[in-house]
This record gives sequence, C-alpha cells and structure tokens, in this order.
Amino acid sequence: MNRINELFASNGDRRILSIYFTAGYPALDSTLAIAETLEKAGADFLEIGFPYSDPVADGPVIQHSSEVALRNGMTLQRLFEQLSNLRKHVSIPVLLMGYVNPVLQYGVERFCQSCSDVGVDGVIVPDLPMYEYEELYRPVFETNGLSNIFLVTPQTSEARIRKIDELSNGFIYLLSSSATTGKNLSVSERTEAYFSRIQAMQLKNPVVIGFGISDRGTFLRATDYADGAIVGSAFVKLLGEADYMERIPEFIRQLKD
Repeated sequence: MNRINELFASNGDRRILSIYFTAGYPALDSTLAIAETLEKAGADFLEIGFPYSDPVADGPVIQHSSEVALRNGMTLQRLFEQLSNLRKHVSIPVLLMGYVNPVLQYGVERFCQSCSDVGVDGVIVPDLPMYEYEELYRPVFETNGLSNIFLVTPQTSEARIRKIDELSNGFIYLLSSSATTGKNLSVSERTEAYFSRIQAMQLKNPVVIGFGISDRGTFLRATDYADGAIVGSAFVKLLGEADYMERIPEFIRQLKD
C-alpha cells in the first residue's frame, strides 16, 4: 500500500479534499512551499501539474498557469530537482498530473524512477492510452510503487469503467462533465443520474470527482456521490493574487469546515 491507498483505507466517512496546482506557478520556486502550506492547512492529498504547451483539456485559468510556468523555466527535470526534499516537508499523498508528451520526451522508465526517488505516489496522464499503459508501461509503474489514475467521463461505457477499475490501484478520477477545467459544477438530473450510475457499479477503487469543484457547496455535492473531490482552477486562480500564501489556510478552511 502506498500513501494513496492508506489515505482512503483510513478515511471512514470523511470527505477527502484534493488540491491541484501547477508546478512553477506563480513563481518557478514556489512549488514545494505551496505543497507544504496546503498540507498544514488541511488538504488531504495534492496533485501537482507539470506544464505543457498544449493543454487541450484545461480551461483558461490552468492554461494561463502553464504558460507562466513554462516562461518561468519549469521542466520535468527541474520539477524533480525541486521535489528532491518533498518528503522532508510533506507527508500526505502527492500525485503528478500532466500530458503524455513531456513524459515520453523525458522517458517513461526514467519518469517513473524519478517519481519513486522523490516520493511521488501516483500519476495522472489523461492522454496515455489505456492499452499502452496495460501492454507497455504497467510493470514500470508498479515496480516504482506508482498508482496510475484513469479518468472516467459521462460518456465512458460500463465495460471500459470495469476495465479501468481492474487496472487501477489508487482511485478513479470521475470527471463531472466533458467540458474543460474551470466550469462550475452544475448537478442537474443528468449529472445526478451519471454519479448514481457510478455509485451503483460498486467499484473496488475509491472514486474522486473533479472539474467544477470551486467552493464548499460544490465540494459537498460532489462528495455526496464520491469519496473525495478535487479543487483545481479555483485554487490556481488564488495563486495569481499577491498575498496567496497567507490566504491558503482560509481557502482550505472554507472548503472543509
């Protein structure tokens, strides 16, 4: 069991909160300080995005953060250097999230080894095909103790969801909609039916909902149907403000309390 498994195994009825932010934003060297502050404020696990020049699934807020991070000089190599002291400062689960192209350029085996070396627990690469993961990369991930997190959308078939559940060893990332990030969560009858359908499948892996979670109301609605929820764009927007470090504890408190 890695830290992700331990978190969900011990959560009881607690609503799990994950926070996403982009490495190298707003400043090149802000990543580790933000992670440490988020843990102290009460976040349950973190998703650190590694920026990419063509973030097709991201809305304008996260796209902007990626552009700034790249201009600041953030790369995967630099990120791993920054995270070399991660486990001296952060004890909660940490995942890296990004697109497959930078991973392939860095080298998949080297990437997984680097994740293991710095204490990263899992990876979310939405455009890594499930077939390629299963046939080519699964042993590399598992050897390095990494959970590969798959995404499910309202259009995902039951057969594919069952396959994802079989291949997963952390949690399943349930997208609230097929829109890009940053859209507000609107729990319509259709959305409720989608969430309820996933609940009824009784998957063996925990489910975490992302996309559109921005405040306590949307966090509570999402976690009525799932084990946890992910806040991304709303937090990244906060990081664009001058006093963001001082405001992080209150941001987390308003979500959880």
